[in-house]
Amino acid sequence: MPGSTRSETSGSHNPTGVQGPHTQRPRTRKELGWLSLGALGVVYGDIGTSPLYAMKECFSPASHHHANAADPTEVFGVLSLMVWSLLLVVVVKYLAFVLRADNKGEGGTLALAALVDQKLAPPAPGKARKLAIPILLALFGTGLLYGEGLITPAISVISAVEGLRDQSPSLSKFVVPITVIILFGLFWVQRYGTGRIGVVFGWVMLVWFVSLGVMGIVAIAGNPTILQAASPHHAFIYITTHGLDGFLLLGSVVLAVTGAEALYADMGHFGKTPIRIAWTTIVFPGLLLNYFGQGAFILEIGKNITKATNPFYALAGPMLIPMIVLATMAAIIASQALISGAFSLTNQAVQLGYFPRITVIHTSSKHEGQIYIPEINWMLMIGSVSLVFAFGSSTKLAAAYGIAVTGLFLITGYLIFRVARRNWGWSLGKALLLYIPFVVIDLAFFSSNVIKIAAGGWFPLVVAALVFGVMTTWWRGRYELSKMMELGTIPDELFLADIAETQLPRVPGTAVFMSSGSDGIPNVMLHHVKHNKVLHKQVVLLSVMTENVPFTVGPSALAVRELGQGFYRVLARVGFMQQPNVPRILHRCEKYGLSTVVSDTTFYLGRQSLLTTGKSKLARWRKQLFSFLAHNSRSPTSFFNLPPNRVVELGLQIEL
Repeated sequence: MPGSTRSETSGSHNPTGVQGPHTQRPRTRKELGWLSLGALGVVYGDIGTSPLYAMKECFSPASHHHANAADPTEVFGVLSLMVWSLLLVVVVKYLAFVLRADNKGEGGTLALAALVDQKLAPPAPGKARKLAIPILLALFGTGLLYGEGLITPAISVISAVEGLRDQSPSLSKFVVPITVIILFGLFWVQRYGTGRIGVVFGWVMLVWFVSLGVMGIVAIAGNPTILQAASPHHAFIYITTHGLDGFLLLGSVVLAVTGAEALYADMGHFGKTPIRIAWTTIVFPGLLLNYFGQGAFILEIGKNITKATNPFYALAGPMLIPMIVLATMAAIIASQALISGAFSLTNQAVQLGYFPRITVIHTSSKHEGQIYIPEINWMLMIGSVSLVFAFGSSTKLAAAYGIAVTGLFLITGYLIFRVARRNWGWSLGKALLLYIPFVVIDLAFFSSNVIKIAAGGWFPLVVAALVFGVMTTWWRGRYELSKMMELGTIPDELFLADIAETQLPRVPGTAVFMSSGSDGIPNVMLHHVKHNKVLHKQVVLLSVMTENVPFTVGPSALAVRELGQGFYRVLARVGFMQQPNVPRILHRCEKYGLSTVVSDTTFYLGRQSLLTTGKSKLARWRKQLFSFLAHNSRSPTSFFNLPPNRVVELGLQIEL
């Protein structure tokens, strides 16, 4: 009957036609083992390749602030700082606390921001909507992740290829060309998806971590006194006795924990338990043993260390060439994880309304999360290759790396504090007890990298600022545009009463009008009636709303309301990890009396021509940027999976 509302019942299929969460709780030990192996290949690629350059940067004379390799107390102190950084940042902060803040199983900066946003109070009636501080921080953190996504492939691959210098100094001139060729190949194969090669990632990284451990054990056996560095008092003594130089060395120590954010970002793919098991049984032992082994080597050679010395490759001995090959494979896997993460992050930003619609290609018919975004892929490739040419070595790239990583640590820590207060219901005292130790550590790491801004740290900050500007402009532009569009809408009841009186001609078939709001007659329909003076026998006003959760299923996923006069209003809610599919949404509506046939359905979309001469409060440069982004964004026809030959676009000119 007119005015009635019907919705999906609990346990129903997802109306968007996409899969639910990436993973469910593993049911068997075998399944848990496979998930843990998969986590090795995806989650731990970045932090797993840190031994290639972290210890080297702490002791290399080429670094601006380095420890004295000839002083055993300094070797113990630096190694102790690394060990306890891994314990406090990775184990305590991320594994124990950050992984608890999942957004219905999903993680990552935007998922965390959406989790915080769920508990923020809506703006007062009549008051302009603004992005809250936690959301703004999360958007800037997203920009830092893009910066890290540009740096990681460059520094990982070049640090692996630099092993050629240890084989023969004459090969140094080939390091940059080989790195560039590998990067070109890596980005070129993205179009084919990771499904075919992803299965071997875990096995390669398992061999890598076992090799790290074996190399470390051999070196430790030759100088077991290095194990004294496990005591935290060595780290404390180093920091308290070396003044500013000791503090600034933290800018290199933090390289040992780069990639820690991947534990949270990729949680939706594997789940908390497999990630924790992989760390405890394989990753952490392998990293610890290798760092202790490198420390033992440095103790042995002391003052003989040079700018060209890489303690990692020095441990390889006669296995140098195989280790260079294995390290390059591990670096490629680490880069792949960041690239795939950038695709996923961009897709989330699009769905949440922070980024314009772009081309998203699904590379697997079985796994919704395996996607390829050409625009992001080529921008990452150009950026990474340019960084290799501009910086030329892992030492110089390390200066740019630290700011991105430590800035993200700070933002994540603050967002976790907000989640603890608002979502977990912790008291202020309890939340501060968690937050203060973390913010002290994160601030120490961040401030020790500030001095590197001129040496390359400016790069991720510039990338973050540009991404932040685009995201906030797109969000604000859409908000101002929606306000302008709402001015032209009229209430459902008034329009339907007018239709009953005027008796417009009705033609067979169904017309679907896409609407950004859930109330009122959309502008595109008023435009259609004004110019064509005809209506279909069945008219659907369809709104697709993105929620601050990764997946929507059950009662809230779909609602159908009959308005009378052959009109229906459909409200479909999707999560930020889902791709809206309008034909499938309409198919799900059949059980509620709304029957449509795609071959007899016409989809009406509004094509806005934006003029930047309006009176909205947007700055002129933001208006121009928004207009450019809107003009070049992906067509809503492909975004909503509409059949192209059934779509009619009506032009609307709007002053913004």
